[in-house]
Amino acid sequence: MSRVFNFSAGPAVLPEEVLRTAQAELLEYKNSGMSVMEMSHRSKDFEDILDQAESDLRTLMNIPDNYKVLFLQGGGCTQFAMIPMNLMKNKSADYIITGNWSKKAAQEAEIFGIVNKIASSEDKNFSYVPDLSDLNISENADYVYICQNETIHGTTIRKLPNTKGKILVADLSSMFLSEPVDVSKYGVLWGGVQKNVGPAGVTIVIIREDLIYDDVLPFTPTMLKYKTHSDNKSLYNTPPCFNIYVCGLVFKWLLKLGGTEAMKKINEEKAKILYDFLDSSKIFHGTVEKKDRSFMNIPFVTGNKELDAEFINAATNAGLKNLKGHRTVGGMRASLYNAMPVEGVKALVEFMADFEKGHI
Repeated sequence: MSRVFNFSAGPAVLPEEVLRTAQAELLEYKNSGMSVMEMSHRSKDFEDILDQAESDLRTLMNIPDNYKVLFLQGGGCTQFAMIPMNLMKNKSADYIITGNWSKKAAQEAEIFGIVNKIASSEDKNFSYVPDLSDLNISENADYVYICQNETIHGTTIRKLPNTKGKILVADLSSMFLSEPVDVSKYGVLWGGVQKNVGPAGVTIVIIREDLIYDDVLPFTPTMLKYKTHSDNKSLYNTPPCFNIYVCGLVFKWLLKLGGTEAMKKINEEKAKILYDFLDSSKIFHGTVEKKDRSFMNIPFVTGNKELDAEFINAATNAGLKNLKGHRTVGGMRASLYNAMPVEGVKALVEFMADFEKGHI
């Protein structure tokens, strides 16, 4: 078997150890006589899988007792609607626009109420994070929304905005479990698992209990109410059982590594290897201001579309897969999620250096 280095932004690389465990248990989970994919979501076996996954996630993130953990479906695009449906009591919210995903979230929220775009970096193609220290927070805003790590443009909000007492709602999809976060600073935080946590099909929502309202917007479907899923322990309908099981294996892998503190050090090391090369390269360069660079998603370009395409093709043939940038921005992007080994980043930089020598 020959595994490539997969730099995809999602669905993304998973730890080989996790894949091997899932492979070994594929036909029969423990002594159940069946695969996780076959068992009832109402069974004791799956209840144990779900409970253990939540318990391990609470340990990893030090989640306070007054926060609920929900394992949902529908991806980020569904959260873009669920958040205003459930939280927009005054039908007004403030959005900070730092990339494609926060922009899409704001556009969806406009269906349900007034969206105040209180800060944006669109003027420079989302290549930086605006100053968030003293924002003009709307008096009537129900919450302030951020995408803390923008997967496409490769920016990260390092210092959370001063929301002046308003609820902070955050999409952490592409940095979920990559470093420690203080959950108590958020009202709601969520992430699609297909980047750092597991196979596509699960969205983890962590929500403060007092924000799980009965009186949501009146047309909100039952399946789109956080209370529905909170009251039923994420089992109101059939969940993606196997995907949650794999997420649970990833949680155990992270705990064994030393948790999010240990993971942060590894991720910083990986990002430094690539950023150091980009900063010294004669043909490659990053697209984000240094202070706002993501450790997870690193976009870069040569400045020549034909040369970008040549590089992507050559890298693909060399086993460095999925380096093509998002279709909306072009160029290249290396996603260095938790499961990407340091060796993968070193192999990429070595290949880039060789490619550069042949094109100077």
